[in-house]
Amino acid sequence: MAKKKDTRQRNYRKEYDQYHSKLEQKKNRALRNRARNDAKKTGAVKKGDGKEIDHKKPLSKGGSNSKKNRRVVSRKANRKKGAK
Repeated sequence: MAKKKDTRQRNYRKEYDQYHSKLEQKKNRALRNRARNDAKKTGAVKKGDGKEIDHKKPLSKGGSNSKKNRRVVSRKANRKKGAK
Protein backbone atom coordinates (compact mmCIF):
# COMPACT_ATOMS: atom_id res chain seq x y z
CA MET A 1 0.00 0.00 0.00
CA ALA A 2 1.17 3.50 -0.74
CA LYS A 3 1.65 5.86 2.16
CA LYS A 4 -0.63 8.85 2.34
CA LYS A 5 1.31 12.08 1.91
CA ASP A 6 1.03 14.60 4.72
CA THR A 7 -0.37 17.77 3.14
CA ARG A 8 -0.06 19.99 6.21
CA GLN A 9 2.31 22.89 5.80
CA ARG A 10 5.02 23.59 8.33
CA ASN A 11 4.19 26.60 10.48
CA TYR A 12 7.54 28.38 10.67
CA ARG A 13 6.12 31.35 12.57
CA LYS A 14 4.79 29.12 15.34
CA GLU A 15 8.07 27.20 15.44
CA TYR A 16 10.04 30.43 15.79
CA ASP A 17 7.76 31.83 18.47
CA GLN A 18 7.83 28.65 20.55
CA TYR A 19 11.53 27.84 20.27
CA HIS A 20 13.92 30.12 18.41
CA SER A 21 12.76 33.40 19.91
CA LYS A 22 13.21 32.26 23.51
CA LEU A 23 15.85 34.15 25.46
CA GLU A 24 17.93 31.05 26.18
CA GLN A 25 18.08 30.14 22.47
CA LYS A 26 19.06 33.69 21.53
CA LYS A 27 21.91 33.57 24.05
CA ASN A 28 23.12 30.21 22.75
CA ARG A 29 22.97 31.46 19.14
CA ALA A 30 25.04 34.51 20.12
CA LEU A 31 27.62 32.24 21.79
CA ARG A 32 27.83 30.01 18.69
CA ASN A 33 28.25 33.06 16.46
CA ARG A 34 30.97 34.45 18.74
CA ALA A 35 32.83 31.12 18.65
CA ARG A 36 32.68 31.08 14.84
CA ASN A 37 33.91 34.67 14.61
CA ASP A 38 36.81 33.95 16.97
CA ALA A 39 37.83 31.01 14.78
CA LYS A 40 37.61 33.20 11.66
CA LYS A 41 39.96 35.74 13.24
CA THR A 42 42.58 33.08 13.96
CA GLY A 43 42.23 31.61 10.47
CA ALA A 44 40.89 28.25 11.65
CA VAL A 45 37.76 28.52 9.48
CA LYS A 46 36.66 30.44 6.41
CA LYS A 47 33.28 31.15 4.90
CA GLY A 48 32.11 28.20 2.81
CA ASP A 49 34.82 25.78 3.95
CA GLY A 50 32.36 23.17 5.32
CA LYS A 51 33.79 23.43 8.84
CA GLU A 52 31.87 24.09 12.02
CA ILE A 53 32.77 24.93 15.59
CA ASP A 54 32.00 22.01 17.85
CA HIS A 55 31.52 22.51 21.56
CA LYS A 56 32.91 19.41 23.26
CA LYS A 57 30.34 19.84 26.01
CA PRO A 58 27.31 21.36 24.23
CA LEU A 59 26.01 24.75 25.29
CA SER A 60 22.59 23.15 25.74
CA LYS A 61 24.07 20.82 28.38
CA GLY A 62 25.82 23.56 30.34
CA GLY A 63 29.05 23.74 28.36
CA SER A 64 31.02 26.95 28.16
CA ASN A 65 32.20 28.98 25.20
CA SER A 66 35.83 28.86 26.31
CA LYS A 67 38.59 27.93 23.88
CA LYS A 68 39.15 24.69 25.80
CA ASN A 69 35.60 23.58 25.01
CA ARG A 70 35.73 24.40 21.27
CA ARG A 71 37.20 22.61 18.28
CA VAL A 72 36.91 22.83 14.50
CA VAL A 73 35.30 19.80 12.84
CA SER A 74 33.64 19.00 9.53
CA ARG A 75 29.93 19.72 9.20
CA LYS A 76 29.22 16.00 8.77
CA ALA A 77 31.06 15.08 11.98
CA ASN A 78 29.35 17.83 13.99
CA ARG A 79 25.86 16.91 12.80
CA LYS A 80 26.51 13.23 13.45
CA LYS A 81 27.56 14.01 17.03
CA GLY A 82 24.50 16.10 17.84
CA ALA A 83 24.15 17.34 21.44
CA LYS A 84 25.80 14.34 23.13
